[in-house]
Amino acid sequence: MSLALTDYDYPLPEELIATRPLPNRQDSRMMMLHRREQRIEHRMFAELPQFLLPGDLLILNNTRVVNARRFSDDGKIEFLFLEKLGSARWKCLVRPGRKMRVGAKAALDGVVVHVEEICPDGERIVLMEGELDPWEGGMVPLPPYLRRQGDVEDLDRYQTVYAETPGAVAAPTAGLHFTPEILGGLPHTFITLHVGAGTFQPVKVENISEHRMHRETFSISATAAAAINAAKRTIAVGTTTVRVLESAARDNDGCLVPQNGATDIFIHPPAEIRHADVLLTNFHLPRSTLLMLVSALAGREFVLRAYEEAIRERYRFYSYGDCMLIL
Repeated sequence: MSLALTDYDYPLPEELIATRPLPNRQDSRMMMLHRREQRIEHRMFAELPQFLLPGDLLILNNTRVVNARRFSDDGKIEFLFLEKLGSARWKCLVRPGRKMRVGAKAALDGVVVHVEEICPDGERIVLMEGELDPWEGGMVPLPPYLRRQGDVEDLDRYQTVYAETPGAVAAPTAGLHFTPEILGGLPHTFITLHVGAGTFQPVKVENISEHRMHRETFSISATAAAAINAAKRTIAVGTTTVRVLESAARDNDGCLVPQNGATDIFIHPPAEIRHADVLLTNFHLPRSTLLMLVSALAGREFVLRAYEEAIRERYRFYSYGDCMLIL
């Protein structure tokens, strides 16, 4: 076990960052990690159905990414609209922050937007002096490490085929590999967690136990709770699904109950993941909370050995990259 930030680092050649999706979703490679045998296997995502057992249940996050990135009419201010707080009030991120102090103004489609408050974490509370839905006509807020603006292709591909409930500013990327045909043939259910901008927040403390996670809202329907409770083996699709399963309230018998809630859970070694038996996930950034979560499930040394092999085998990394199935 390690709580040192540097122990979750690894060198990644920049050319292995997948800046664009593959032509076909299901064509991603899939590295399999067999925890018990500490064995690594190389497969394709399209082979996933053959590794499911009777009684298995896929649990997927059906949040939908909103077009939250907007630029002021003069092009000088970039907004990332995170959450609607009232009829005309929004929480957002802005760049450059020095130009958007309390009282500062900018225009979007001719509507004046002014800063009411600066939150402790740098987010802005803004008031719109007119009718405007900033998610209408905005752009997909791609992760910063892709180093490009979202375009027409991303409107479709940076979205899972089962995305339904709007509210995320980042995609639950483990689900990007599924096609309707593959998913339709597998037992599955949906939960919702709206991925926030904090998912890209770097860990800045050397002792990772001192890091504080962002808060994200989630919901579990009665149908989903019943399916999850009846499953013999739960297969979490993505780290966001794991965060919901580990955070959600349960009754006295340990059964999941339908609920709406919020979580700021930070899962890292030596924590034990109790409610996800298998995880399908992408390859994550060095020093990231997502890499730490995966390490809590499979062990830091095994995970980093798998990442070294993925680099040798030229896997594609991050949001549009290949995936990993941890058994």
